[in-house]
This record gives sequence, C-alpha cells and structure tokens, in this order.
Amino acid sequence: MFIINLTYIVPFEELDQHMAEHVKHLDKYYDKKIFVASGRKVPRTGGVILALADSKTVVEEIIKEDPFYKHKLADFDITEFLTSKYHPDLKNLLG
Repeated sequence: MFIINLTYIVPFEELDQHMAEHVKHLDKYYDKKIFVASGRKVPRTGGVILALADSKTVVEEIIKEDPFYKHKLADFDITEFLTSKYHPDLKNLLG
C-alpha cells in the first residue's frame, strides 16, 4: 500500500481551477480499484491518497497523469508501507 502525500504550492484560486479535472483523475483510479481513500488535509495544505499498486513505479506513473502534478500545483511524496494490521472489513480489499 502507498500513501501519496500532496502539499499545495500555489494559491487556492489556481488550485480550484483544476479541481474538477483532479477529481476525474481520482475517479479513474478508484474505478481501477487502485485508489482506496483520498481527501484534503486539515488545515487545507494538501491532500492524501491511499493507493494499492504493484510498485512505487506504478504509483509514480499514475501521479504523472494528475492535473495537480502536470500543472505544478502540488508537491507529491510517496510512502510505501506493508499492512501488518487492518480493520477486518478491509480483508477482501487487501487480501
């Protein structure tokens, strides 16, 4: 599993111009069952995406498609971790 940590680097007005396109990108990878959860940080300094992928390279390629990446609106940091414990309801998703 991967944590994709976004840190916004432009004003919200510029970011919001690309939000619909960003959400469309998220939806694409939810449909492919790669993205598990996503949302804004509090306070609104960026966002977080949880992803299931075969490798960090795959996640990096997915990020390159994100409008926030393409338009240099956010910095992206990827952390890979191994799920040693998780809620039982996630068993089918992570299994």
